[in-house]
Amino acid sequence: MGYVVLALNAVPQPVPEHPFALERPQDYLRWRERKLARYPRRAEDLIVQVRDPRNLSDSEAAEILRVCGAANMAIYAGPPARAGDKDVPRRLGERLGLARLHANPLADEDGISSLEVAPEKSARGYIPYSNRRLLWHTDGYYNAPEQRIRAFTLHCVRPAAAGGENRLLDHEIAYLLLRDADPQYVKALSAPDAMTIPANAEEGAVMRPAQTGPVFSTHDDALHMRYTARTRSIEWRPDEATSAAAQFLQQLLETGSPYVFTLRLAAGHGLVCNNVLHDRSAFVDDPKLGRLVYRARYSDRVAPA
Repeated sequence: MGYVVLALNAVPQPVPEHPFALERPQDYLRWRERKLARYPRRAEDLIVQVRDPRNLSDSEAAEILRVCGAANMAIYAGPPARAGDKDVPRRLGERLGLARLHANPLADEDGISSLEVAPEKSARGYIPYSNRRLLWHTDGYYNAPEQRIRAFTLHCVRPAAAGGENRLLDHEIAYLLLRDADPQYVKALSAPDAMTIPANAEEGAVMRPAQTGPVFSTHDDALHMRYTARTRSIEWRPDEATSAAAQFLQQLLETGSPYVFTLRLAAGHGLVCNNVLHDRSAFVDDPKLGRLVYRARYSDRVAPA
């Protein structure tokens, strides 16, 4: 009796339907054209004026969703009188489809973090609780895949006396620029072992294990990115393709781009985004009232417009 041997690698694999798959160049080109056609040209184009961020009107919510749909981020400009109300980030998030709040260990009891200078936290290496510069990153880059941060909001209660500006770059635009330069960059950064974040240990105890994963991945056909420019917090896959891609991305972020927006949140203003790339400049506090920003992280994305 004869036997037919089937090669496992001969079984056709399904091609993803989203435009971020390298196997779908025509879909990517159509997505690229639409993305660039509606992308904001200035930081001011991200701003949506709102009367009360705790109770967005239908038109205000629709405009935030429209801007966020084009750039994965939007800035709401509310009145400073209500800036210190912690209901602002919570209720605004709910209004925009952000229901699953992701609390990290340093967050307040309600799951929202109060970002201000806190020596007891900054001394442990947590830079968001200092006045030092925060390098380019996406939130939760050190999280396990099932704990990925898909969106976050920043709500400014009090700005710094000087400094504290944010630079913002839509992660889809970062992907686009990398793919346009060389699709192999995207392929390398999409490898399941492209980037490893070392374990976080304090006084000999492991607070968080090492996390290995891709820079770019897709979930529900949406693009997700995990990245940090902190060299002490990252180990790249040791091959030439990954090294070249990481260097290109670093140069893109540091040399400037018309797609990078720079702004400084005023009291009552906030950022809503699908976990875009961002940094923060160093700042100087007022001796009496220091900078205070509420941060809420979510397992959801901002609802599409």
